[in-house]
Parts: sequence; structure tokens; C-alpha cells
Amino acid sequence: MDSSSGVEGQRESQFDRGGQGHADSARPDHESSRSSASECGPARSAERRSAAVRLTQTAELDQVSTAGGAVSTDTTRHSSLGSGFRRVVSLTVLSRVLGAIRDMATAGLFGLGPVMDAFSFAFRVPNLARRLFGEGALAAAFLPAFTREYERSASSGRGSAWQLTSAVLALLTCVLGGAVLAAELLLAPLALNSNPESELGLLAGLLAVMLPYAVLICLAAQIAAVLQGLERFGWPAFMPALLNVCWLAGVAVAARMAPGSQIAQAYVVAGSILAAGVVQLLLQWLVLRRAGFRFTFNWSPVWGEVRGISLGIIPVTLALSVTQINSILDSLVAWFFSRPAIGGNLMPLPGAPAYPLEPGAVSSLYFGERVYQFPLGVFGVALSTVLFPLLARHAARGDFQRLRSDLSLALRLVVVIGVPASAGLILVAAPLTRAVLQHGEFGAGDAERTAAMISAYALGVWAYCGIPILFRGFYALGDRAAPLRVGLLAVMLDTALNLTLIWPLGERGLALSTAISATGQFAALCWLLQRRIGTLDWGRMAQTAVKTLTATAVMAAVCLAAQRWQPNWREVLATIAPDGAHWPRVLGDLLALAVPVGLAGLAYLGAAWAGSLTEIWLLLRRGAGWPR
Repeated sequence: MDSSSGVEGQRESQFDRGGQGHADSARPDHESSRSSASECGPARSAERRSAAVRLTQTAELDQVSTAGGAVSTDTTRHSSLGSGFRRVVSLTVLSRVLGAIRDMATAGLFGLGPVMDAFSFAFRVPNLARRLFGEGALAAAFLPAFTREYERSASSGRGSAWQLTSAVLALLTCVLGGAVLAAELLLAPLALNSNPESELGLLAGLLAVMLPYAVLICLAAQIAAVLQGLERFGWPAFMPALLNVCWLAGVAVAARMAPGSQIAQAYVVAGSILAAGVVQLLLQWLVLRRAGFRFTFNWSPVWGEVRGISLGIIPVTLALSVTQINSILDSLVAWFFSRPAIGGNLMPLPGAPAYPLEPGAVSSLYFGERVYQFPLGVFGVALSTVLFPLLARHAARGDFQRLRSDLSLALRLVVVIGVPASAGLILVAAPLTRAVLQHGEFGAGDAERTAAMISAYALGVWAYCGIPILFRGFYALGDRAAPLRVGLLAVMLDTALNLTLIWPLGERGLALSTAISATGQFAALCWLLQRRIGTLDWGRMAQTAVKTLTATAVMAAVCLAAQRWQPNWREVLATIAPDGAHWPRVLGDLLALAVPVGLAGLAYLGAAWAGSLTEIWLLLRRGAGWPR
């Protein structure tokens, strides 16, 4: 190996050990000086030596040294990515499993109907804030500035970093508190003057109860962004599980205290969501205090950064909120075009057309969305969160080669997870809905409607997972305008498709519109990003796609065969259960889901191994790099 290769290997070795490494030749001189000053400063704190730091220092250079022909030392970095990603995903899976139990309990309590429609719509409003700030908009605008201040103030006790954190927390409290107070004042006349048992009165009342959750969860999400800047990913990933625990407790209390009134039960569950926000905020505040944070009112040294964050968060928020805005628009269309529970079948529109949607459309949208977001939350959001600091570092250094390499790797991971997830959700939509949701007030007809929604949403799972990653690529480059423009076009496309497809397809048209608009958004983002950083490794991605489609076809065949030939588990279990027992139906439905899913999963992994689909092993293998 020649001397240049040796220098590169030494630089990579330093980088992999947890330091910043030396700047590339493309890195600006002032950035190099800052890095050197930081490295010569005090020893890094414990959190900078934690395992989390390794997951932000992963990259892929799928190249062979031209001088010596040696394989790059990035194998260690690949292992680091897989290890860190598994940590984040494991906590996210815990939250999603609790979320599935929560949905099961909520569906059993309310079913599909006017109360569930009002409750799910009311929850979407504060939950929109949670998704925006909890899943990246605030972090995308805040994290680069916080990281700069944190590194600059290494020798002064991180003072400017804590000043920036204090200023942003205070500003966020004032802005959101004022917005929620104004909304409550607008809702008060509607809630007080409407029949509390009417759909409109119930919606206004539930909104009034749950709106303060937006303030609590956004503050908690801001603290989570700070913890991510400190490379402590565990607590932010664990926080959604607390919401699900509090929600489940609320369902249990509601079922016991108000068994005869779904309206009263809805208010009890809404109160439990508010309590969850308090718990999430307080726990993360304590964790941040332990990390050394102390609130201060001395904001003047960092006020320029605060202004930059304030201006930057608007386009970032709007761009990242496209999927959520589409969900809100879907719900509005479903609400307006659904036949009322009591009333005629004709709409108050010119020509008096019949209502294209049935009551419960908002609820079926909600439950269908909850299911398709399982792979999105577990994989797409987790991967984009882990990769963002790394992409920002490459962009700051002008290292577009590694930026392209990292994005190509991330998109290949999207393919190997998103494509089988899409196919799998379509194949098991019906048994999944029966096993998870068909209980209590949630009947067989409700399950059939929700399964149709899941199948339509599932067509775009791979795109839903890829969009957050492409967004982070733009934000690492400092480009907030392109994602916003593409996002606004996606909203307009989704709205037009909603109003078109509901007439021939009913409520399934709403979910299909979301999948189509997400696919178009993904394609447009890829095209625009390539214009900024150069061509991605489409040859490698095409190979991955072919192997993934082959493995997915094997998986689908095994799943269909298992569904066709497995016994009727309800009848099998009924032969050993006492008369009138309920558990054979519940356990039978779970087995009818688990057996095909388990066999299909094994088939996919086996086909991936046989076809040398190496990307999947990066996520599964512990302590190893790419399989050769």
C-alpha cells in the first residue's frame, strides 16, 4: 500500500475509534481549525465514548484501494451502524408492540363509529405536533446548531450549548402555549353551546382536553433532540412506550368506571393521554439534568443561532409534515363525505349525490394508518435519526463521495425492509386485523373495512420509509426549500386523488391516494438530490432490488401456502376448551396470523442468504461487518 493509502487508513482508524478525525482536503480551513481545537481540548465526556457515538460514525465506501487493492476498513463502520441501529430499533419495537396492544384495547372499547371517529380525529391534532417534532422537524433545524455550540464550548463547560437549549425551550413554550390557549378560547363557545353527545360537541370537547398535550410532547421532543445531540438515543426512543402504557391504563380505567357510556370513556382516555405528556416531559428533563444541563436566561450570546433555527424550522416542519398533513386531509374528506349515523343518504351538494363513504371511515383510516406506520416507525424514522448526524458531517466537509455512499446504503436498506414489508402487510391484512382489532365493539365488518385500508396503505410502505432519509440528505446540505416544494406538490396530488378516488373506491381511495402521492414524492426527491450531490449508486441498488424482489416472491409463496393449508385454529382449540370459552377464538386468530408470518419471515431470510442479499445481515448480525 502506498503512503497515501496509509494516511487514509490512519485517518479512518482515528475516525472509527470515536474521534473526529482529520478533515478532508475539501473541508474549509476554519472547520479544520475548529476540529483541531476541539481535539486538543479536554477528554471527551462519558457520553461521547458511549456506544451511541459509534452509530453516528458509520459510512460506506464500497471501493477498493486503487494503489494496493485492499478493501476499505469500513467493515468496522458497517458493523457499528448495524449495532447502533439495533439498539434504537429494539426500543422502537417495544413501543410499537405496546402500541398494537393499545390499538387492540381501544378498538375493543369503541369499535368503528361516531365516538371513535371523534376521538381519533381529535387525537390527530396534537399527535401531528408529536410526529413533526418527535420524528425530526425540530431536530433537523436544531441539531446542527446545537452540535456546533457543543463542540465550540468544550473547554468552557458546554456553556453556549446550554444557553442555546434554554433559549429554544423557552421560545417553544411561549409559542406553543400561546397557540394552544388561542385554540382553547376558540373551542370554548363551540363546546359549551353544542350538545355534548352530538358528534360536533364531542369532537370539540375532546380537542379541548387533548390540545395541551401538544405543548407537553413538543417540549419533550425538544429535550429528545438535545439528548440525540449528546448521542444518547435510548431515552428518546423509549418515550413513546410511556404514552402507550398511560393510554392502556386509561382504557382500563374507562372500561371499569364508565362501562355504559362511550362518551365518558373517551374523555377518560383523553385525560390519560394528557397525563402521558407530563410523564414524558418530566422524565426526559431529569435525564437532561443528569447530562449537565442547567437552565439559564443568558441567551444573548446565542441569539443569532436561535433566529436561524426559528427561520429554518418553518420550511423543515412543513416538508416533514407532508405525510401528516395528508392524514389530516384524508380524515377531513372522510368526515365530510361519510354518511351521518342518523340522516339521509344524499349529500347537501348540487345534484344531491349519495354519500360515497360510510360512518366509521375516519376510524378505519386511523387504524389502517397505525398498522402501516409500524415498519415506518421501527425502520424508516430510526434509520434517518441515526444517519442524520453522519450526513451533516460529510456535507460540512464537502465529502460528497461519502454522502452519496451513505445515502445509497440507506436506500438499499429501505429496499430490503420496505419491499417485503409492503408485500407482507397486503398478504396478512385480513388475519392481522382479526387478531389485533376484532374484539368487543369492533366487529367482523369493521375488521374487513380496516383490512382493505391496510392493503391500500401498504403499497407505499417502502416510499414512506425512504422519504425521511432523503429529507435528511437535503437538510445535511442546508437545503430546506427543495423538500418543501416537493412536499407541497405531494399534498396537492393527494388532495386531488382523494376527491377523485373516493367515488369509485370508497374509503380505500383515501389510503391509495396517500400511497401514490408518497411514491411520487420519493421519486422527485431522489431526482433533485442527485442534481445536488451527483449520481447515487443505482447499479448496486438495482442488484439489491432484484435480489429483494426474488426473496419477497419466495416469502409470498410460503405465506400464501401456509394460509391455505394451515388448520382452522379456532376449531382445533375449541375441541380442548370448555363450552363457551372465549380464548380459543383469540388464540386461534393469533395462530392464524403468527404461523404464516413466522414461516414467511424464515423464507425471506433463507432466500436472502441464498441470494447473497448482504444488506439484511448488516442489520441482523452482531459484531460483524458485511458477509463476504
